[in-house]
Amino acid sequence: VQLQAFGGGLVQAGGSLRLSCAASGGTFSNYAMGWFRQAPGKEREWVASINRSGSNNYYADSVKGRFIIDRNNAKNSVYLQMNSLKAEDTAVYYCTAGPILARWTQWGQGTLVTVSS
Repeated sequence: VQLQAFGGGLVQAGGSLRLSCAASGGTFSNYAMGWFRQAPGKEREWVASINRSGSNNYYADSVKGRFIIDRNNAKNSVYLQMNSLKAEDTAVYYCTAGPILARWTQWGQGTLVTVSS
C-alpha cells in the first residue's frame, strides 16, 4: 500500500490542524495505521496508532487528550486531529501502515507542521 500524507501547515499555539493520509494500492482495512513525527534534530517518535477496524486507538503521553486518530476504511484514509497545539508539536508528521500494530512496514512522505508560539 502506498501512503500520502497531507494537511500540514503553520498554526499558532493553541490552534488545531487535521492531517490526512490517503492509502492506495492495497486493501486498506487489512492494515493497522499510525502516525509518527520527527522534530528537527530529534529522532522519529511514535504519536498515535489505530487498529484495522478502528475500534482501538493508542496515543503517546505527550499528545494524549489533545490528538485524535481515526480512520475511514471506506475512504482508505486515516486522520490525525491535532488540538491545543504547542510549539513542541512542530515536526514532520509521517503516516505508516502495517499488518499489525507496531509492525510498521509502509511509510508515506511527511507533512510539515509548524506551531508558532
